[in-house]
Amino acid sequence: MAGLFVLMVWLHLAVLLLTGLFGYLAVSRLGFGGRKPLGVALYVILVLTIGYGVFAFGRQAYVTLPRIAETTIPAITDWAEQKGIPLPFTDIASLRKVAISEVSEGIGNVGHYLRAATFEMVTLLVGLVAAVSLYLDPRWNRGKQGADTENLYGRTSQALTLRFRSFYHSFVTVMGAQLIISAINTALTAGYLLVNGFPFVTVLVALTFLCGLLPIVGNLVSNTLILGVGFTISPRVALLSLIYLMVIHKLEYFLNSKIIGDRIKNPMWLTLIGLVIGEKLMGIPGMILAPVLLHYVKTEASTRRA
Repeated sequence: MAGLFVLMVWLHLAVLLLTGLFGYLAVSRLGFGGRKPLGVALYVILVLTIGYGVFAFGRQAYVTLPRIAETTIPAITDWAEQKGIPLPFTDIASLRKVAISEVSEGIGNVGHYLRAATFEMVTLLVGLVAAVSLYLDPRWNRGKQGADTENLYGRTSQALTLRFRSFYHSFVTVMGAQLIISAINTALTAGYLLVNGFPFVTVLVALTFLCGLLPIVGNLVSNTLILGVGFTISPRVALLSLIYLMVIHKLEYFLNSKIIGDRIKNPMWLTLIGLVIGEKLMGIPGMILAPVLLHYVKTEASTRRA
């Protein structure tokens, strides 16, 4: 299993693993009462619906995010000037120069980025299909050859089955709780944004849920965007937003302890180190998988006597 994870990083297969895990979790939950055809049919409908939703959200975000920048940056720069806080940009034009200077360094690698995007799309589709295939038939072989547990193939497949089952249990434990916490956080944030008349609510709520799948770091990203939009209303609203979001995050710590309970209980410093290493090795998918891998390693190591 350790060698498998090394290969996953080396061959850039984090998206494949993550998609397969999420896909199998979805299709196994949708097959109510073990009715596999129903589960597969609902799974296809769910994938198509999510795909359309992602496309629609991306199209709306493409238009909305520049508008957020155009309204947020002047409000922040005016407030910073009043408080004497230096910023690396003063308006949209200067921010654009900063962004262009960063992007221009990698503009020559456009072909590499396109290949990487194509590869990730292919692995995404393979992961979705592999999840259905595994759900319909999880056996390692179809014939009699290798079925005997007394030979090398049988013993190896049997041991790998136990390891994968343990790893999947870690994924369900961590990500299932993270999905519930992200949904609660998103609902509370959406209510606050609607009550206070925030603009761009749809995009902010969607980003809050997606960022909520990343422990600790995701909240920083979504909160920064919400505070920036709050500045367009008034500095007072931005301050109230900061206080409200801090209260929500304290609630999240309570939810973590109640929802996940004693099954994980990794200290924050260990989770943060895992997130940093996961991002460096595999990007965003690595940050999502890091808490899962930490829980899996703890689970496997806890079954062995020292």
